[in-house]
Amino acid sequence: MRILLRGGYVHTPADPHATALCLDGDEVVWTGDDDASVHFEEGADRVVELEGRLVTPAFVDAHAHLAQTGFAAASVDLGAVASLGEALDAIAAHANSDPSAVVLGFGWDETGWPERRAFTREEVDRASGGRAVMLSRVDVHSAVVSSAFLDACPDVVHAEGYDVSGFVARDAHHAAREGLFKLTPATDREDAILRALQRAARQGIGMVHELGAPHICPPEDLAVSAALTARAPLPEVVRYWGELDGIETALALGCAGAAGDLCADGSIGSRTSALHAPYADAETSGHLYLDREQVARHVVACTRAGIQGGFHVIGDRAVTEVVAGFRAAADEVGVPALVQARHRLEHVEMASQEEMAVLGSLGVTASVQPMFDAYWGGDQGLYARRLGADRALPMNAFASLNKAGAALAFGSDTPVTPFGPWAAVRAAAWHQTESERVTVRAAFNAHTRGGWRAARRNEGGVIAPGAPASVAVWDVPGDLVVQTPDARIAAWSTDPRAGVPHLPDLHPDADLPSCVMTVVRGDIAFETEGALS
Repeated sequence: MRILLRGGYVHTPADPHATALCLDGDEVVWTGDDDASVHFEEGADRVVELEGRLVTPAFVDAHAHLAQTGFAAASVDLGAVASLGEALDAIAAHANSDPSAVVLGFGWDETGWPERRAFTREEVDRASGGRAVMLSRVDVHSAVVSSAFLDACPDVVHAEGYDVSGFVARDAHHAAREGLFKLTPATDREDAILRALQRAARQGIGMVHELGAPHICPPEDLAVSAALTARAPLPEVVRYWGELDGIETALALGCAGAAGDLCADGSIGSRTSALHAPYADAETSGHLYLDREQVARHVVACTRAGIQGGFHVIGDRAVTEVVAGFRAAADEVGVPALVQARHRLEHVEMASQEEMAVLGSLGVTASVQPMFDAYWGGDQGLYARRLGADRALPMNAFASLNKAGAALAFGSDTPVTPFGPWAAVRAAAWHQTESERVTVRAAFNAHTRGGWRAARRNEGGVIAPGAPASVAVWDVPGDLVVQTPDARIAAWSTDPRAGVPHLPDLHPDADLPSCVMTVVRGDIAFETEGALS
């Protein structure tokens, strides 16, 4: 299929003044101006009049959980409720109308409620009328389950991290998820994955990295996403399987790596991230799930197998263990081999400057989530309440990671935060800690080209002849500009004569662009009806 788009603004390094482009099959074949576009009209299956709209490379979400995202979209949304009572009312209303085998809820955060506590198993039993219920906290590292759920999944109560209140974390949370897999029909999981991919396409996303793991999804989910994208225009899915010593499984599943949510620790919100010093609001230092010897063994094995390795790592103690493991792996196989492997780490929220330098020297990609800072950063946010402001403010150090040479790839960790790439770009450019801000252009690159490179693919994330025909078309409410929120950036780049490609004004007071078309490898994955000719 040949598609000619013209009459807009094309964000391309090939021609900073381009207003048109042509896609032929799965490649970009031309960019240029409207006058020259007439040479590509003949043979075009469709000519799209952009009417001033912006065309960019399609975004990449480098950290997603598709089935959970799809289930969250159809579950009770507990992220918007203002109190424990409102949450229970919402659960009751949803349980009365939802015919699913298990009533699901996502997004609750007790730190924002006046009661400052989660609901109990008994309260959920009453609200749901005795149904099987699993309600995941906003970080998806803990949950509350009902009595009927425990009756159906009795192993949960014997696992570490189970509390009689129905709160489950660590091994008990993993056991609850595994129980949920068994209670959920395969057709429901397929519907959820499809729903998530469609939502991604509506946000201008042309590729997602699906981070599977035994505690997150059954391996069959990865085959489902592959089958769905093979038979319909949807965002590409790069698959990962996060299991220690799981290289053979990852290869059998067609994964890019035995990486992703292979967890070295948990989350700050659930107080399961591993810290050197205790949490400020509880007598615990979290939990370390892997030690440096296990990390080193896994990285060495992945390197020798020619696939990516990687880990989920958040707390400072966990980062120390993981970096020590990478150092030991480098001693065994050599630094060049690690750099060539392009291993990756998810989150990396509490790395020291020295640890960032090590990661940069070993070619490790930092797969990070800017909305974590937007939602929970700053001196008054969740991180500050859990850790104290002195530990919270340096977190999610995007500028420091970049300076240390670690490649950045942006994602959402959906359903933890939703698909929303422009919001993430803005969050990185207006980080709540000013010294950790990056330019809008750098943030945009991390959410486009960075995602391709994080998957060891160099050809995408840019509009240029020969690049994949994965683009998005946007309605932009304001002006296109070269934006440098950091005053230290040289002013020359904002001069139109410099030829720096422009992007939307993403100031926090500005409305964000809205997607009207997403093209993936030359096929239209999403289009707003009636928006384009």
